Amino acid sequence: MSSIRIVSPDEVAKTAGAIPPLLFANLKSLYSRRAERLRQLAENHPLGDYLTFVATVVDAQSHAQHDHPLKIDLAETLTISAATGNPPLSVKYFPRTQHWQQLLSAIIAELEPEAPEHVLPVLESLKKMSTQALENLATDLLTGEIGKVGSDKAPFLWAALSVYWAQMATQIPGKARAEYGEARHNCPICDSAPVASMVHIGTESGLRYLHCSLCESEWHMVRVKCSNCEQTGKLNYWSLDSENAPVRAESCGDCGSYLKILYQEKDQYVEPVADDLASLVLDAKVEEEGFARSAVNPFLFPSGE
Repeated sequence: MSSIRIVSPDEVAKTAGAIPPLLFANLKSLYSRRAERLRQLAENHPLGDYLTFVATVVDAQSHAQHDHPLKIDLAETLTISAATGNPPLSVKYFPRTQHWQQLLSAIIAELEPEAPEHVLPVLESLKKMSTQALENLATDLLTGEIGKVGSDKAPFLWAALSVYWAQMATQIPGKARAEYGEARHNCPICDSAPVASMVHIGTESGLRYLHCSLCESEWHMVRVKCSNCEQTGKLNYWSLDSENAPVRAESCGDCGSYLKILYQEKDQYVEPVADDLASLVLDAKVEEEGFARSAVNPFLFPSGE
């Protein structure tokens, strides 16, 4: 299992200069960067209207997390995580508080005045639900039971849950370090699937990190290795334009899955959620070749049954 554990100052010193195994989101800039990228990609895009609407949802997430801060002591949670080997904020085990529902209410309130007409009944339905009904939907959504939730409600529920998990993840003590084992495909913080992977520039130049679809954390995964099954022998890379395209898909012939990989060196403004959503034509191309998507995009849930 992947886990996070508390390490002593001596151990911290020993790992100085090593590849950072885990990067936490900067919530002061995460949502503004994502919204800006979505609006940039929306220009002259076949899905431009939807990308623009998603940008307004991301704006609402930004305001909700600013107006509803969360303070939480995770020391005990990390101790339990180290003992059990489970991710500390595992969607399967972590006891949610109703803070995420406050975030949902704030997001809905901001969206209602300008939401497209067909979205208003969905927002109204969520507003009228009881606390327990919302908790049930959240559990279904986080455990992959999309059919019980509905692809119309899922993005708004996930938007609130994601802010909640991101707020918690960014408060994990600085002396927490990732300890990798099996199941590296899922986030070592919350055990959710990635939305995409990204090859960084700057301090982590050339390093690939998988970006969590829920808590927005990133974890290191070496390149030229399947992020799903960790095999290396049957990888292929697909793009729509050329080998210099900033967004490509890495497919694996061993497990039959694929995941997008973004290259900041080719476009410094690429953003996991935005660029994944704007490159659905690439998904269609790779899926025509028989590969299945291993990622979750918070604004692209299947209808399910």
